Amino acid sequence: MTSLPFTYLPGDGIGPEVGAAAVAVLGAAADKFGYTLEIDEQLIGGAAIDAGKAPLPAGTLASVIETGAVLLGAVGGPKWDSLPREDRPEVGALLPLRKQLNLYANIRPCKPHPMLIDHTPLKPEYLDGVDFIVMRELTGGIYFGAKGTDGLGAYDECRYCEAEVERIARKAFILAEQRRGKVTSVDKSNVLATSQLWRKTVNKVAEGFPDVGVEHVLIDAMTMHMLTRAQDFDVILTENMFGDILTDEASVLCGSMGVIPSASLSDGTPGLYEPIHGSAPDIAGRNTANPVAMILSAALMVRLSLGEGLMADSIEAAVEAAMTGGHVTADIGGPLGTSDVGRWIADYVLQT
Repeated sequence: MTSLPFTYLPGDGIGPEVGAAAVAVLGAAADKFGYTLEIDEQLIGGAAIDAGKAPLPAGTLASVIETGAVLLGAVGGPKWDSLPREDRPEVGALLPLRKQLNLYANIRPCKPHPMLIDHTPLKPEYLDGVDFIVMRELTGGIYFGAKGTDGLGAYDECRYCEAEVERIARKAFILAEQRRGKVTSVDKSNVLATSQLWRKTVNKVAEGFPDVGVEHVLIDAMTMHMLTRAQDFDVILTENMFGDILTDEASVLCGSMGVIPSASLSDGTPGLYEPIHGSAPDIAGRNTANPVAMILSAALMVRLSLGEGLMADSIEAAVEAAMTGGHVTADIGGPLGTSDVGRWIADYVLQT
């Protein structure tokens, strides 16, 4: 029997609840296809801190390096905001985890589901046909540059080298080849030196992909275009901070952060998979959190890191059936709790 090994990090807040639902669905899918799950559950973030450990414990890091496939619930919360910056869950766990696994490419899909059109602030005509992916560079830029204070001031340094831009651009063009054949690169090249390097390097990479179109859009203009002509986009490529902002804006088009998965990838099969929503400590323990994004993140892990496309298809089809049939949580108009949604989707996987 084929084994599917991965590291499971429930994390903080609602992470353990949505994670349990996803693991239940994975278990059903594994049973359906005759696989055995090898789940190595580890602590991360605030949960690790509360257990007297570092935000990213040595055992957790060893596990993710060994398996190369990581399913993460959520990290952080106001409970730990009083800690020194480097000891907080988000900074002390997520950033070094990305660095250690060399997870330089984050992808987040944006394809509004028909049942959620009424949950967005946009008119339906702006959402018809929207189907794009944001590819964000994860390990460079201002988040990883030198930073500090100087007297009454403070500074953050933004750096990129050509190789960092080239590898993420190449990944974006390869993805666009598999989709509709267009890359929209977002920068601020009229002001920033790093963006001038970004645009120059993207154009250089584009020469190797003659069948993929490329356009360049400034970040300030892109915040408008994403709301007014989202149908025009296929693969949106951008740097770390701009991607952080644009992916949250894109979630508005989908009607709910609770249905959007994400994957952080390296070269080859290593990957970190997590929902885009936060830890939501205000609703933790109430069995009301939406597990769809977590379940779809698990499906991405199965597809991209574990290499089981049919199993991923089965999970995604079950999620689609749940959403179409209204078997969802209250935040998107359904009557079910977190665990109920997980059970419904797991049962659907087994029955179809």
